[in-house]
Amino acid sequence: MDDDVEAARPPALPDGFAELLAAERAAYALPPRLPAVAEQLIGAYLALLFPHYTRSAEPADVVADAQALVSLLDDALALPDVDAETRRRVRADVLAALPGIRSALLLDAHAIADGDPAADGVDEVILAYPGFFATAVHRLAHHLWTAGVPLLPRVLGELAHRATGIDIHPGAHIGSAFAIDHGTGVVVGETCEIGDRVRLYQGVTLGALVVEKSMQRKRHPTVEDDVIVYSGATILGGDTVIGAGARIGGNVWLTRSVPPGSFVSTSAGIDRRRTPSSSAGGEQTDADLEFHL
Repeated sequence: MDDDVEAARPPALPDGFAELLAAERAAYALPPRLPAVAEQLIGAYLALLFPHYTRSAEPADVVADAQALVSLLDDALALPDVDAETRRRVRADVLAALPGIRSALLLDAHAIADGDPAADGVDEVILAYPGFFATAVHRLAHHLWTAGVPLLPRVLGELAHRATGIDIHPGAHIGSAFAIDHGTGVVVGETCEIGDRVRLYQGVTLGALVVEKSMQRKRHPTVEDDVIVYSGATILGGDTVIGAGARIGGNVWLTRSVPPGSFVSTSAGIDRRRTPSSSAGGEQTDADLEFHL
């Protein structure tokens, strides 16, 4: 009985702490629970664009899904620096951009499916691949970023990062038919420019060589068309350009440009002594093996 009485009492916060928290909440000007609203916005966006996330194919449901997206967007745009006119403009811009975003995402899905022998078609990519999910969120976040919307694009990008391990800044420009394979640990910086038909594997970093808060110039690399960057590679610097058609091997560290068509790798020579089989009749030694990582 005493335990029940104790549990019913208000928690004894330190003196003045409850008042401090209440005052901060009263002064808070951002939308309440913005991450939760942004997460619902991602769901509504995917449900509108792809039948994989949709309740039904009825025309009325398409309109309802569009209305849900607009309503959530309005909630997320209730920011101190976004007035009513800006909200109307952004809402109209997003709706007008949706056909182009959907077309771009279908190209991304096909690029992922075509390049991954483990993918059993585009439907699997759209439903199950973290690279596609992160790219889908990025294409919406990037549109909002270029429209000058504060904060919300970063929240969207961070939700995708949390869900997939893929960290793409909404400011990064990414071309068509973009593919991220596996994806865990991929980092793409704010001023990165990525061309068409680029493929990144897990653990790739496209980052800044020098990081200073006051830097306003381009800090992250440019990756031209038809480049493949393999797992664990790190490419740094705003003046670094990876030429079209280049192949960057795993675990490479690059801080300078490479010309189109280059193949950059680290290599390891390994002398491996093999255990002889019962029919071999004696000890055998393999020649050195070169691995391009």
